[in-house]
Amino acid sequence: MPVATARSVSLQGALGHLIDVQADVSPGQAGFTMVGRPDVSLREAGDRCRMAIINSDLGWPATKRITILLSPADLSKRGPHFDLAVAVAVLAADESVSARALTDTAFIGELTLEGGLRSVPGVLPMVLAAAERGIRHVFVPEPQAREASMVPGMAVFGMRSLQQVVAELRGEVVPAAPPVAPMSGSRLLTWRGEERLEEVDFADLDGMADAKYAALVAAAGGHAVLLSGPKGAGKTSLAERIPTILPDLIPEEALELTAIHSLAGALEPGDDLITTPPYSAPHHDASKTSIVGGGSGQVRPGEISRAHAGVLFLDEFPLFRSDIIEALRQPLESGDITVARRDESVTLPARGMLVLACNPCPCGNYAVKVGRSQCTCRSQQLRDYRAKLGGPLADRVDITRHVGPLQPYERGGPAAETSGSMRARVTAARRRQHERYDGCAWRLNAHVPGSVLRDRWPLDTTARRPIDSALYAGHLSSRGAVRVHRLALTVADLRSVDLDEEIVPGEDEVDTALRLRMGEPLLVDRILGVAG
Repeated sequence: MPVATARSVSLQGALGHLIDVQADVSPGQAGFTMVGRPDVSLREAGDRCRMAIINSDLGWPATKRITILLSPADLSKRGPHFDLAVAVAVLAADESVSARALTDTAFIGELTLEGGLRSVPGVLPMVLAAAERGIRHVFVPEPQAREASMVPGMAVFGMRSLQQVVAELRGEVVPAAPPVAPMSGSRLLTWRGEERLEEVDFADLDGMADAKYAALVAAAGGHAVLLSGPKGAGKTSLAERIPTILPDLIPEEALELTAIHSLAGALEPGDDLITTPPYSAPHHDASKTSIVGGGSGQVRPGEISRAHAGVLFLDEFPLFRSDIIEALRQPLESGDITVARRDESVTLPARGMLVLACNPCPCGNYAVKVGRSQCTCRSQQLRDYRAKLGGPLADRVDITRHVGPLQPYERGGPAAETSGSMRARVTAARRRQHERYDGCAWRLNAHVPGSVLRDRWPLDTTARRPIDSALYAGHLSSRGAVRVHRLALTVADLRSVDLDEEIVPGEDEVDTALRLRMGEPLLVDRILGVAG
């Protein structure tokens, strides 16, 4: 049979396309040609596959002309993970492997010159895309078999070498082969961070009742938060404890997040489905590509996508570059991020909680009271710093809180609520939202479109009046009014959980939502009343 077809997957961001790798092995002038918009790394597949087949004693058709077509031809293809499909297609076209064995099967993996397999990033989204298009069997490098097995209904073959793949396709005894080295990981610092997050608890923080309740509401509804205050007030401590009150991810979120981390090459051999909400805190010197996503060659997810369904914390966010701050506007509205380049446009999920923190000035020593300020910042520095605090991004933040220094009377008080207790309340509130939005494209209050919110879950006239007054007075924008409405729903959900009865947003809930939105102090009895 001069022509045979093996299948692999091409990734454009998190979107996968099933690719037919067609091989024609015919008499003629000896040579190797690959067409169908391959990139440089894929064009080199011919040399890798030839040496891998020869060194595996499988017989390379050296006296024939070999033509490889990657179909559909209008899609750009990149990456060395096509190697295994190319090699199998050539062997099948040369009748060394039965073409029938390639039915409903995809091949993913890079080949070494000795014929061994190497791990590649993005196996999970590739296998997900293959499954959606009717593929039922997939061959992958052995360390990534567990990752591929996360896709329901897929028969996964974890292999170490081309020889093993061919033996399995022929129905022969699979020979031994050296283990496949995993991809070089990036866990040196991540491990310490994960261990540290397991050790923190909201009960460790004295006082801060106002800010803690704001964090509770934000976690329950998935709302974005801005924490401001002098250095050392506890903004970072508060932010890094928010993941401790988030419930485990639902199956759809877990699969999405794991696929993103697979695409980023951040999964280690033996990793299971990621079920814990992620926490990402990039430094303000980070590049736009590292946060938004991009890179040369294949687009890789940035920190905003790797924090999907979790928390993205930007400490001292006014020190981030203006283009990075502007780039965050889209995901705050849509829940995804689009990276557009010359020859492609890639959309990645980015629906996580955004937590921002800032000092009153670059040096952090500014104080409103006369004689208390020790600020050393120049006037221009202050103007540039505060301009970022009041820009378009700030209008897309649901909750604004000022975190002040701990007062003497706040020390040694009654035991604070633990993260475990808060997480139980958040979980119950989110369960109510999942039931409310069953069948919708969103899951949390923070994600409900404004038009749908007004039509299906409107506020009564009395509850709406404070929002309209703030809107007409210029204290709220139209976007801000929608966000207050969403916050009121979350406050009502928490009250429903605490009181074990159905609560709809009324005057008290709207008043609390307005205070959360506009940065005004919360009423203590209101907080205690909600907390039960």
